[in-house]
Amino acid sequence: MSTPTATAQRAPAAGPGHLPSPAASGRPSRILVDLDALAANLRAIAAHVRVPVMPIVKANAYGHGLVPVARHLQASGAGSFGVAFVEEGIALREAGIDVPILVMGGIFGPQVAQFIRHDLQLTVSSLSKLRQVEDAAAALGRRARVHLKIDTGMERIGVHAGSAGAFIEAAVGSRWCDVVGVYSHLACADDPAAPMTMQQLERFLEACTHFERLDAPMPVRHLANSGGVLHFPATHLDMVRPGILLYGVLPDPASRPVVAVRPALSLVSQVVYFKVVREGSTVGYGASWTAAQDTRVVTVPVGYGDGWPRALSSRGEVLVRGRRHRLAGRVCMDQFMVDIGMHSAWNEDEVVLVGGQGAEAITVEEVAHTAGTIPYEILVQLNERIPREYRGGAHDAG
Repeated sequence: MSTPTATAQRAPAAGPGHLPSPAASGRPSRILVDLDALAANLRAIAAHVRVPVMPIVKANAYGHGLVPVARHLQASGAGSFGVAFVEEGIALREAGIDVPILVMGGIFGPQVAQFIRHDLQLTVSSLSKLRQVEDAAAALGRRARVHLKIDTGMERIGVHAGSAGAFIEAAVGSRWCDVVGVYSHLACADDPAAPMTMQQLERFLEACTHFERLDAPMPVRHLANSGGVLHFPATHLDMVRPGILLYGVLPDPASRPVVAVRPALSLVSQVVYFKVVREGSTVGYGASWTAAQDTRVVTVPVGYGDGWPRALSSRGEVLVRGRRHRLAGRVCMDQFMVDIGMHSAWNEDEVVLVGGQGAEAITVEEVAHTAGTIPYEILVQLNERIPREYRGGAHDAG
């Protein structure tokens, strides 16, 4: 066979897939977030469900960036947000987010006062948690706004639906708590054929009848996550809580794309090295990949230290100059190698890990399938080592 010749190590001024060099202090790898796509997704979900939408921005807004995403969504009409931990809620308050923020994780007693001081709504999931909140609120002389968590089958946190009467009665009668919401979480709604979802809805609605029995105002009832939004209209109730769907990603291979959303995140890098690898030579840790023939290999400065899955070793694909190419060898902490065969590449050529290039595109769902995991994990693992750039809205970098 003919021997591939090395491509020059100095990049040309321009060329297919070639990116302008980033700032001298910046990494060649970056996450690009389309804020206009997020706003459009929010509108599409709201039009589909016809009830208020609480965007879920936990876990750094599913890797998209907590504060920039929340600021843009609030400007786009979001009337509330959901997060997992008090620290996330405080970060939003300190960034100027002034709409209601629900912290959905289980509360830790010593932190309760922080919720109240920062006007964060708490998830109360048991009588003992209710007493903790009451004690903290009384000590501060400020009422707490709470959502009651009913367990309808997830077995994570919350009072079992069948024994929720005494819990709801105590919360309604609390001197220091205002019950503004009641909710549960769907375990199987990502699958439109799952029978458990309607069972959970029945249990939840039965638990909510205790408010009527007590002649108490019905708080906001919310149950639907992304799967519920897509597949189970009966779960939409008074508000929905989309997470991954808001970011333009389907929660499960079984999910149906009944809402027109588009991905808001791309992950791109650049070629930092090119070499010819001879037939029989191995590449990477463990010498796990062997060149079947003389080939060209490029190095990309992203690794599992950035959250890129090691499970993609010798399996994942990226786009270079509009073509798909497979990883060669194991993903390293800070880099991985790509077999580009007899094709050409220049240093500083764009490499797309998630997103489109030319007529080709790689989705988060595809990456997750190849890595043997779920789209959620791919997104939230992308950590702060990778700089984020925001396009659209007030952040347009164009």
